[in-house]
This record gives sequence, structure tokens and C-alpha cells, in this order.
Amino acid sequence: MAVVTDHDVAALAAAPDPTRVRRGAAPALRAWNATWPKLLAIAIVILAWQAVVWAHLRPEYLVPSPFTVFDQLFHEPGTMLTASLVTLRRGLYGFALAIVIGTVVGIGVARVKVLRAAIGSMITGLQTMPSVAWVPLAIILFKEGQGTVTFVVVIGAAPSIANGIINGIDHVPPLLLRAGRVLGARGFSALYHVVIPAALPSVVGGLKQGWAFAWRSLMAAELIGGLNGKLGIGQLLNGRQTQADYVGVFEVMIVILIIGIVVDSLLFGTMDRAIRRRYGLVDAAAT
Repeated sequence: MAVVTDHDVAALAAAPDPTRVRRGAAPALRAWNATWPKLLAIAIVILAWQAVVWAHLRPEYLVPSPFTVFDQLFHEPGTMLTASLVTLRRGLYGFALAIVIGTVVGIGVARVKVLRAAIGSMITGLQTMPSVAWVPLAIILFKEGQGTVTFVVVIGAAPSIANGIINGIDHVPPLLLRAGRVLGARGFSALYHVVIPAALPSVVGGLKQGWAFAWRSLMAAELIGGLNGKLGIGQLLNGRQTQADYVGVFEVMIVILIIGIVVDSLLFGTMDRAIRRRYGLVDAAAT
């Protein structure tokens, strides 16, 4: 039988903790693992785009080189930034209102049978309607202003948010509800402490889908709504197309794509990883 001496214990205590070392290096590794696939995808898209230009499938004044577009984007960042901030402010206002309306409607439909029978299928019907179809009605109701954008964004995003909440609540395991009742969670307490935490993954999925619909609705409203006030990025895109500035059209489209990727990665991607880590679906040390 081996004997452990004081010297062995001291040597073991002085040895570096491999877990601590691995965790110390984890942030840089996580950042690189999250970045290189995106960089590779961007490089492939740019290469394919340039290949189309080299092949002369379309005249270069119609499909300019990506380097021409990036050069123009680099030389007018102020215009793009200002228009992007205007659009984001419009979109966030409508999306915040859509979250409130979608949450109230989703919880109500999920918990009240009469409401589910009355408007349950209507929510899905509203979700399937194209965003562009709502713009003429919004202009009639609210003229050419913030009300038009808010209406189109809310009507585009709220059904997705509501459906996410309904699906999440519908799929809460009955065992959790019974355990909550045994522990005294009833009514609002059960909703707050049991139902909402269990439905959270589906709720976040609904929010993510709602933002996608909100962003598309916002672009539709700015493109064809003729809004008054400051110039948004959709209006800028429409102006570039009207002026036959095809480099500018590609430039604005790239900015729209970048905004979508950034919002998804920083906001919804972070929320999704946090929820999966909380539920043990992802090892906290590996993500």
C-alpha cells in the first residue's frame, strides 16, 4: 500500500490546476471559434461575388465589384451610420411595443380557453401575411410618419412573439406544474415561478423570429411608405435605386445584412447560449 507523504501533498498543491488553465484560455478560444466560421463564409461570398464580376454575367455598372462597394462604404460611413440609427430607433420602438402586445396576447390565449378558440388560429394567419401588404393600410390610417412604421412592425412581430409564448406554455411538462402546486405555486405565482421559466426557450425563439419579421416589416415600410422626417436606411436604398446608383444599392444592402447579423449574434445568440447553459444543454466551460 502506497504511503502519501507531506512532500507529495505539497507537490500536488503547487501543481497548476488544468481546469483553471483551460478556463483562463477559454474566452479567446470561444471568440476565435465563433469568429472564424463567419469570416470563412464572408470570404466565400465575396469570392463568389467577384467571380460573377469576372465572368461578366452582368455589366459591371449593374453588378459592381465588391471592392468598389466596400471602398464607397469606407468613404461615407457617416451617411450609413446616421441612416442606420434612424431605422434602428424606429424599429426598436415598434418591437418593444410588439413584445408587450405579443406577451399579453400569448399568455391570455395560452391560459384562457375562450381566447384560444376565438383568436388562436387568427394569430397564425396574421403571422403568415406578407409585411408589404400592411403598408398601404398603415399609410391610410397613420399618414406618412412614425405611426406607419410602428403599425407595420407591431403587426409583423407581435404574432410571432405570441405564438412563441403559446407554444412554450403548451409544452410545459405537467410534472413541473404538479410539483409547483405541491410547493404552493398557484395562479400568478405558478405562472412566474414555473411556467415562464420552463417556457423560456420557446419564448426566446419567438422573440428572435419576431425581430426577423419586425426588421423585414420595417424595411418594407421605409422602402414604399414614403415616410416623412429623417432618412432611414430603407429610404436610402430606395433613393439609390431611383438615382441608378447601383454601387450605392449594394452598399446599403450590405449594411442591412450586417445589422441583422450583429443583432442576431450579440442579442439573441447571447440569450440562447445563456438559456441552454442554464438548462445544462451546453457545458459552461466549453462555450
